[in-house]
Amino acid sequence: MASRIMWYVSTRGMAPRVDFEGALFSGYASDGGLFMPEELPQLNRETLCQWSTLSYPGLVKELCALFIGSELIPKDDLNDLIDRAFSRFRHRDVVHLSRLRNGLNVLELWHGVTYAFKDLSLSCTAQFLQYFLEKKEKHVTVVIGTSGDTGSAAIESVQGAKNVDIIVLLPKGHCTKIQELQMTTVLKENVHVFGVEGNSDELDEPIKAVFADTVFVKKHNLMSLNSINWSRILVQMAHHFFAYFQCAPSLDTHPLPLVEVVVPTGAAGNLAAGYIAQKIGLPIRLVVAVNRNDIIHRTVQQGDFSLSEVVKSTLASAMDIQVPYNMERVFWLLSGSDSQVTRALMEQFERTQSLNLPKELHSKLSEAMTSESVSDEAIIQTMGRCWDENQYLLCPHSAVAVNYHYQQMDRQQPSSTPRCCLAPASAAKFPEAVLAAGLTPETPAEIRALEHKETRCTPMRRGDTWMLMLRDTIEDLSWRWKGHVLNASQ
Repeated sequence: MASRIMWYVSTRGMAPRVDFEGALFSGYASDGGLFMPEELPQLNRETLCQWSTLSYPGLVKELCALFIGSELIPKDDLNDLIDRAFSRFRHRDVVHLSRLRNGLNVLELWHGVTYAFKDLSLSCTAQFLQYFLEKKEKHVTVVIGTSGDTGSAAIESVQGAKNVDIIVLLPKGHCTKIQELQMTTVLKENVHVFGVEGNSDELDEPIKAVFADTVFVKKHNLMSLNSINWSRILVQMAHHFFAYFQCAPSLDTHPLPLVEVVVPTGAAGNLAAGYIAQKIGLPIRLVVAVNRNDIIHRTVQQGDFSLSEVVKSTLASAMDIQVPYNMERVFWLLSGSDSQVTRALMEQFERTQSLNLPKELHSKLSEAMTSESVSDEAIIQTMGRCWDENQYLLCPHSAVAVNYHYQQMDRQQPSSTPRCCLAPASAAKFPEAVLAAGLTPETPAEIRALEHKETRCTPMRRGDTWMLMLRDTIEDLSWRWKGHVLNASQ
């Protein structure tokens, strides 16, 4: 395929189109929408067969080459960046499929430094950022609100980088002890962690307010790295391709065989990635699995995309999210890339926090995927059953996906379609949930060592003006960078 430049447009249609570099540095488009490829490439059978023997990093390289374009990052550079991104992973295959009893396939996406799937996309994203920044001798400040895993994976991916400062707001007491320590024990001088007295929705407020000031954002080169960033969605498409090639029986049949991929999700990043993979030609059936925060489940089942009264605290805490931002990408694809329809839907949702999908969109959505919502009791039962049958510990988020597999088995619905459950995190990160399931946590030495490390975390208390604290920190970092550049040039 001759390389040509891949353009990205906003799902809301009012922002100028950008290349991959533009989408990477922007996060949200200027009209409040999310970036999507203007045209989706179509992969034919021949390409899929060629890709079927690739390693996980090999698939990431092919997908990135397709969606970035060699004008921006030449192929050799791209391959080096991706190799570097995965160099600290503990498993030599980076991602590993565990084949367990009774047709249970668990795709372990958690062999990175922080034991969660976000290490995969963020380590690549951080390499792309540094590549463009070093070329231009520029600096960015990354600002992130985290419900647990994003913060630590983002910190690990950029810690020590000379062109990047990172500010993370974490919800004090709403992350697990391990998640918090993974953030507060990184003492590199480009890492700045704040502990907020509030939940993850509340800490998003000052971040949104800062990003709404476009002059300030431009002046200080601010960006975010949460799951709305296109670069993360792009890398996450590889999960689905790898799951497919590992679980498909043989690619000799016409049409190609189907594989069902069960995606546990909160903000719907992995889901959007799977739906795009399906759209460009991967023969997968998607099942969305959520906890008791069930907005996506209600949307798939009834077309009811509306906020519930409160965020419910569950054992699968990283998925305790009320607003699954990435559904906007799914709606845009379902509407045939119609940005007017998407904009009207999202603006209504933002105004009233509730939305009934138009009939046609809803029926397309329920054709594209099925869904389930899983209670804490079911999570605990699933963790126990998987241990009993396989001596295999699931994290509570992975259990949300595996629960669907067990339900299908117990209904005696034998299906010739292989099924793959995505496992977003290691059980080692959630000893509280493992104990709640009556099982014994296995804690790796690296995680045990966190307890004894020095920590650094600035409190943001109720009654403080969080937005001002954030702005002051950002201005301070900008001055420091300017001073560093001046010193270097003298």
